[in-house]
This record gives sequence, C-alpha cells and structure tokens, in this order.
Amino acid sequence: MSAGFDWGSRLNPERRSFLKLLGAGAAVAAGGGLVELGSGGQQAGAFPYEPYLRDDQLSTVVTSCAHNCGSRHMLVAHKQGDVIVRLSTDDGRYQADGAYGLDTEAEPQLRACLRGRSYRARIYSPERLLYPMLRVGERGEGRFKRVSWDEALDFVARKMLSIKEQYGPTAILDQAYAGASWGVLHKSDQIEGLQARFLGMFGCRTSSWSVPSYQGTAFSSRMTFGTTQDGNEDDAFAHSKLVILWGWNPAYTFHGGNTFYYLRLAKQRGCKFVVVDPQYTDSAAAYDAWWIPIRPNTDAAMLAGMAHHIFTENLQDQAFIDRFCQGMDPGTMPDWARGEESFKDYILGTRDGVPKTPEWAEAICGVAAADIRKLADLYARTRPAALKASWAPGRADHGEQYSRMAAALQAMTGNVGVLGGCAEGVGKAWQPESIAYPHDEFANVWYASIKSDRWAHCVLNYPEVKREEIGLWPRQDSLDGRIPDIRAIFWQGSDWLNQLTHINKQLEAIKKLELVVCLDSTITPSGLWADVLLPIATHFERHDVGLPWYKGHYYIHRPQVIAPLGESKTDFQVFTELAYRLGFGERYNPRAGRDYFEHNAAVDEAYLRAWWEGKVQKKQGVTMSWEEFKARGVYKFKLEQPHVAFREQVEEGKPFATPSGKIEIFSSRLAQIKDWKRTQYGAPIPAIPKWIPPFESLNHPKAKDYPFHMVTPHPRWRTHSIFHNIPWLQEAFSQEVTLAARDAARLGIVTGDLVEVWNERGRVVVPAYVTERCLPGVVVLHEGAWMDLDKQGTDRAGNPDFLTLDAPSPAGAFAYNTLLVNVRKTLLQHRPAWQVEATPRSLVFRRDD
Repeated sequence: MSAGFDWGSRLNPERRSFLKLLGAGAAVAAGGGLVELGSGGQQAGAFPYEPYLRDDQLSTVVTSCAHNCGSRHMLVAHKQGDVIVRLSTDDGRYQADGAYGLDTEAEPQLRACLRGRSYRARIYSPERLLYPMLRVGERGEGRFKRVSWDEALDFVARKMLSIKEQYGPTAILDQAYAGASWGVLHKSDQIEGLQARFLGMFGCRTSSWSVPSYQGTAFSSRMTFGTTQDGNEDDAFAHSKLVILWGWNPAYTFHGGNTFYYLRLAKQRGCKFVVVDPQYTDSAAAYDAWWIPIRPNTDAAMLAGMAHHIFTENLQDQAFIDRFCQGMDPGTMPDWARGEESFKDYILGTRDGVPKTPEWAEAICGVAAADIRKLADLYARTRPAALKASWAPGRADHGEQYSRMAAALQAMTGNVGVLGGCAEGVGKAWQPESIAYPHDEFANVWYASIKSDRWAHCVLNYPEVKREEIGLWPRQDSLDGRIPDIRAIFWQGSDWLNQLTHINKQLEAIKKLELVVCLDSTITPSGLWADVLLPIATHFERHDVGLPWYKGHYYIHRPQVIAPLGESKTDFQVFTELAYRLGFGERYNPRAGRDYFEHNAAVDEAYLRAWWEGKVQKKQGVTMSWEEFKARGVYKFKLEQPHVAFREQVEEGKPFATPSGKIEIFSSRLAQIKDWKRTQYGAPIPAIPKWIPPFESLNHPKAKDYPFHMVTPHPRWRTHSIFHNIPWLQEAFSQEVTLAARDAARLGIVTGDLVEVWNERGRVVVPAYVTERCLPGVVVLHEGAWMDLDKQGTDRAGNPDFLTLDAPSPAGAFAYNTLLVNVRKTLLQHRPAWQVEATPRSLVFRRDD
C-alpha cells in the first residue's frame, strides 16, 4: 500500500470521523506522548484492511448455484473487471415486476445458502484444477505433470480406441453424476448427460443404473405410484395440519430450497410437527417438534406397527382405499391375484401368525408401543397430514421396504393427492425443460448397466461374477447376461471414489484399471487416483441456464460471468473435441464446427436460445423473450394453485401410471416376476411392503463386537464432498463423530477427544462431539469428508465410507446407513482438512517433472 493512497475517496465521512476519534482517544490513553493517530491531517501509511468496494463500483451479474444441494438458488456476482469480488443472492428485484424486498408465498426469493455464498472461495481455491495433467507417479500417489490439451486428448483418444478394440463394448465405466455440471447445456448426469451420449456414440460404455441418494425410494415410488414425480411443491406444506419429518432434517437437507420458509408458515398457522430420527435435530428444535428417537434401519417395523393400530381401530380411509388402491386389503386385490396375501393380511398376521402390533414393533425399533399408537392415532385423525418419508432411512439394506411401508400409510389415511397431504418418496414435483443439447440420437445408450457401488466387485472378481452380484440390467440381445470387462473409468462431475460405499475395496479395484479420466474443476480425492486430469470450467465461466432441483418452478440464466481460469474448457468442448478425434464430432455436436474447442460462445448461445423458444415458450406457455430473460436473469412461474402430486388422479379420476391404474400396495410387476436372476434386482422382493431385517443392526449378534450403529447424514456445510475445501466453512463446521452422553461417559470420552471409529472394513480418526441429542447406541458421522490416508490405510479425515459395505440390497438401495462400528479414544493422527500448516495440498501434487 503506497503512503500516498487517498483513503478519503474510499471511506464515508462517518467512518473517517470515527477513526479520528479512536486515534485521538488512543493517544490520550497513552499519556499524550505519541503522535495522535488520525489527527493533524497527515495521510495514513498503512491500514489494517481493504474496505469493501461499493456496489456502484462493481458490475453485477445474476447467476445461480449448480450442485445437488437440494435447491440451486440464485447467486449475484459482484465483480471488478474479470474478478468476482463478492457474492450476494436474490433480494426480490430481479423477476418481472420485482422490487427490492419482494418476497411472497406465491413468489418467494430464491436465496442461496451458506455454501453457495461461499462459492468465490471455490472458484479461486488453491485446489482449483487449471491445466491438463498426466500422472507420472504410481496411481493414487498424486504426482502429475502439466501437459498441453493436445497431448492429454491424444492420450485419452488412443487409450479409448485400444481398450475398446481389446476388451469390447463394455470396457469403459461411465461414472458421470450431477455434482458439478448441472445445467440444460453443460450437463453431467448418469442418463441424460454429455458423457453418457459421448460414450454411447463411441460404442463402449457400461452405465450405472442406481442413484446413491434415493434408489430404494425411487423403486418404491415406481412400484407404488408408477412414477418418481410423487412430490408436491413445497408451498403445499404451508397448508398441512400435521407434518411428520421421518428421517428428514430440512435445516440441513433441502428438498426444494424454500422448504424451511413454507414449513415455518405451517408452524405459524398452527401445524403440529413430529420428528422420527435417531437424533434430536435442529429442525426438531426449530419447530418444537415431538421427537421420537428410533433405532436406525427399523423404520419399516415402526410403520407396520402404526398400520396395525390404524386397521384395528378402523381409522383407515376406506372409501379412498376402495377407490384408489390395489392390494391394501383382501377386497382390493386384483382378480388375477385373489388368494394372495394383501397388505392388511400381513399387518394383522393372518398368514404368518405374527400380528405387527405396536408391541411387536417396539421390540425391534425401541419406540414405546404407546408412542407408536399415539402417533398412528394423530396421523390418522388429522387432515390434511403430511408424512414426509425422507430418503435417509431408505439408504439402508432393504431401504425400499421403509419407503413402500410409508407409501402404504400415506394411502390408507387418504393423504395422497390432497393439498396439505403428502405422497413423497422421491419427491419430484414441477418438471422443467431440462435439456438444450441434442439428445435424441444415442440417448440413454449403454451396452451394460450395473449397480453403481458394485463396480469394484465386478473388477476384482471378473470373470467369476454372477449377474445378481452386480445388479446387471437385463437386455434383449446377445449381450444379455455378459459380465462387463471394465478396464477404464470416466469421472465427469463426480467424486465417486470418495463417495461410494466401501472405499478400501474401490482403492483395490482401481489399481487394476488401464485408464482413469477425471473431468472436474477441482483437484478432488478421486482426481488424485486418476491418470488424466482435465480442467473443466465452473458454471461461472460458461453460458448456461440453471434449473431447480426436483422442486421449485423457475429458471435462472447463467451467463459467462468471468473468463475461464487457466486453460479450463467446458464439458461440451472437451467431449466435442474428443468426438472429432474419434470420428463422430459432427454427429455429437451438430451446431458446432471443429473450432468449437476454441470458439464456443455463438454455438452455446444458439443451443440455449433454441431451447428457450422451442421448449420453454412453446411447451410451458412462457411469453418472456430470450433477450428479456437474459437481461433479468430469472423467470419465476406463478402457479394458479399449489402443485400437488396426483391431484388429477384423486379429483378427476385420471389413472395412476401403474399397470392397474391404481396405487399399488400390492405390486403387479413384482408379483408377476418369475425369474429374479434375470432382473437387475437379483433377488426376490415381496409384492407388498414388509419388514425385512437388515444385514447389520443393533438387533444383530454382530453388535457384540461393534456395539454402535452409525448413520451418515448429509452435512449442512457440504454438498456431499463439494465445498469440503472451503476454509470459511471449515472454520464454521468441523467433521466430528456425535455420541450420546451416556455412551461417551462409559468410554471416558469428552467433546474434543480424538477417537478412532472402526469395523472390519476400515478405520477413521475424528474428534468426538458429546450430546444428549443422540439416541444411545447410535453414532453420527456426516458423509463427504475428503479422504486422507496414512501409510497404514487409516483415514485421518473421518470419511464414513471407509466403514460402509457395498453389499447389494435387492431393489438397489445403497446401505450408507447400515453399518455397525466400535469407538475408542486414540493417539492416531487426525488431519481435519486438506491444508496442513497453511500449505494447500494441491501445491504438493502439482509437478512439472
């Protein structure tokens, strides 16, 4: 800072007067022997901080978040030149007829959370991937050298051709996901994404058919309602008289972004709240909820006990059941299945002689039978009531049975298709037009598809692998049943090595591959195990449109806010250039020429304009022009009435999208499967919801050696593993394991002690947090921490997926919350972040040799 800098032009008069008085006061306090600071008219030679630039000194650009945090809301970038100085969010002024402060129930502000507001630290992070790199050390050692784009892409193209020729059409595993590149044009996705289309057109692709967050729940929604679009828009919660948050903590995990706003409205209007969860969560505190602590993975049993009370007390909505349900009771069974077991038969124990009474459920789930009856009675007698069966309890062995059981209760109480009720499972609501690039040719093409977290099992045991072990999808051609010979992985927008179950098994498998390519904007834990790192522009550095996440009815324009850092390119640029090198570039990107890798702006604009005019305007009745949308930055739909899933079915008689046209508590599809090994499920699944014990639980004999059941919820300060390396968030939140005070006292553990948490699959080191807000016998460790291994293979950062198991659950549910562990104090090293002594780890792994 120069001595002649004119602070008078940067500080307001009040601030200058304050500093003058402060300086004078300091001199008086020192006895007057020092030169008075701020007096005498001299100019300061130094100043403790650089004041913020005012908004009128910056240009302002509307954009949005781009990750799977549950919302994807507005960000406003304030920049000077080509540098983002700070980020703010929606304040009401950007929509049509908007004004500062506009925020209504029908048209709420789309406010970003603390993760989005911290995004500037991610753009300019020391871990930012800026140049193409090739591995020069052993895989996983993290030693790379910088190379040119030509050298990197030539290497990838040669390896792809060689692998396809030698190992066939299933040799490349597609592990794209929506972690970092979610937009209508630059899209990473398992099915509709750019990588899926690229590898499909190349003719060498094994896909992953399962979604880690909610696969068991998605199965339930499809079997029960015929669709995953079973969600209300969140404004419907404001009309509920009772909300049961089952395994859901909306203070941490959004399902639409403005969820907390509408739940607060419901509370203000007299709604009662119940939380069923092993933890007393922040949401339970915020809504003054009745907390019912439950043993993990026993939710289906408790729901069955509630159903028993509803049936035996005749509290069910029989008129609704008779009109809309199949298989709820003997009278609603289809003619072709007369004599088969109905849901009511199972609950009352008619066939197996075991009535699923509240007392039966209490022995399994640890919830008092009186509380089970009380909750069942409250739910059945309160209209409308929303049983929000969240995804977390379904991320477990046989997690689909919890979701199906919850759907049965939603239906038997008549809370489906009514305002203030709830039919969620998956919870997809209003549907946007989500694709701007060509996706008709070779869309959704795979030559094999396996369950996502079984890839390591496939690689390690090939060719001695049975199709049911990996969830191999059935086909109608000569490839049906052929086990994929996986020799390469492409990661696009995903950090799956860090995020899938049983990481140690993945680390063993990845050493056997011949090519690992990582396309990302950040050097992630997965990237350190890659052969090729390709720097991808963030959504601040490319042109796109942001979409809501499963809920919300709006579009947000995402212009290129700043130029791509380093040598970053967009996903579309990279795949287009690779497609040209492999011989199908014109088909892959028909609007572009070979110069797209260097000049993409006009092409991207053409795709986005065509999407807006040909889809959004024509199909959704939007009259706002593309140019006005770009100028405003956001388009918010004003719905005539709250969007309620299945309103048309219940009010107008439109059939459900199931084989019977009804809500199928007894599933037609499941009941008619003859050969389960020729399905992706691999093992029988009952036609009606049932309680099936998981492979690990506190009720299992294994609990003698591993007496704690761990759950791995989503943290507030990360989106899975994204944002883990943001220093601001690290300072605010720590990765720590939560223990009940009773358990901690027995083990001699107090808050802040380092503990090791282990089972036969792995070991992690993490600080302890002791609380009364956790059920004894349960420990909590949030998912997503960036792994950091010592030489013995212990994870020093506290990633729980070193402890999880990749065993398949029949309907595809990921068993993130089915794990037993032990805990003790430790002297092992803990490394809380990827910064040690303020030296970013990225600098250690960037090599020029």
